[in-house]
Amino acid sequence: MKKKNHISRLTVMAFLIALGVVISPILRFEGMCPMAHFINITCSVLLGPWYSLACAVIIGIIRMNVMGIPPLALTGAVFGAFLSGVFYRLSKGNLLFAVLGEVIGTGLIGALASYPVMTVFWGKSDISWLFYVPSFICGTLIGGSIAYIFLKKLARSGLLKKFQIMLGENAYDEQEDILGNAAAIAAFGVIVFVVVGVLTSLFKVNSPVFGTVGTVLMGVFIISGVIYYIANKIKIRKEGSGKA
Repeated sequence: MKKKNHISRLTVMAFLIALGVVISPILRFEGMCPMAHFINITCSVLLGPWYSLACAVIIGIIRMNVMGIPPLALTGAVFGAFLSGVFYRLSKGNLLFAVLGEVIGTGLIGALASYPVMTVFWGKSDISWLFYVPSFICGTLIGGSIAYIFLKKLARSGLLKKFQIMLGENAYDEQEDILGNAAAIAAFGVIVFVVVGVLTSLFKVNSPVFGTVGTVLMGVFIISGVIYYIANKIKIRKEGSGKA
């Protein structure tokens, strides 16, 4: 059984590698590759953090050698791929946390790691430490949203759990972690606030309007998280009283 799982895992990983290479040019420009993050999160959920890390490394190397992509193909993928799988496991199967792991791993850690790599090995001397943060986070939010919708559909149909069992990966029942989801929604608000602040700094925009926009957007996400939590708690109580 273990040998069968191992072969199945390698087969799925090979498929995701091929798919990742083919679809990576979609919506891509330097510093943003949304479909790479879609592959990272999908691989993390199906195969776990280590396979996802290996998948991201192989895709990055292929893209660098075949497509002439700069080292961003690696720095913009490997950290998020691993953290996505770790966050997914720690949250016991919460897909929002898989996306959040990708956002933090790529949008923050990967973006910061890209500065010395691009400066030393690619000769980019006109960039700052935060140069890639906005585009990396935007890319992860786009790719993460696509991955979340895709995986959520699989989970609700029961296929995601079947695939995980078939691959020998930790399988989780489709569950609504209300508090976890609410916290993740609020966390996205903080990330958006950081992105707006970085963009304002990079483009040297002195207008207070942008600071207000960032604060408002963060507030909207946080309030949305609170509303989501309260609404679902009320729904659960009504369902419970109805059964009683």
